[in-house]
Amino acid sequence: MRTVGAYELDDDVARVDLDVVWEFLSAEAYWSRWRTREHVEQQVRTAWRVVGAYESASGRQVGFARAFSDGVAMAYLSDVFIVADARGAGLGKEIVREMIDHGPGANFRWMLHTSDAHELYRKFGFAEHADGRYLEREGVH
Repeated sequence: MRTVGAYELDDDVARVDLDVVWEFLSAEAYWSRWRTREHVEQQVRTAWRVVGAYESASGRQVGFARAFSDGVAMAYLSDVFIVADARGAGLGKEIVREMIDHGPGANFRWMLHTSDAHELYRKFGFAEHADGRYLEREGVH
């Protein structure tokens, strides 16, 4: 667990508030509205790694990211979000940093798709490929 201002970043899957994740992914995320709650819960449970952002004072979950991986050389970053009332504190950057730079996949090749967050991911070394939505960061080997 790491503290960032008034927030905690934690990779304990048992701490994830599935109601918060479901609410955001089903109502606000353009990339996942087709999924059922059962799909989302399964994806969280079977993720290679999750990182949640929580208010230190209340414990309320305000952000999330998950990754799936081969556990050796590459990982895919998915479902990164910060709820509206917690935006502007740099949590988006910190949750990505925690996932890709401060965990077991720090030297992996990372991949993701996005339609609107290119600038965020470029700060972490991701570059666009193919259709402009696919981004990749080379691994360190």
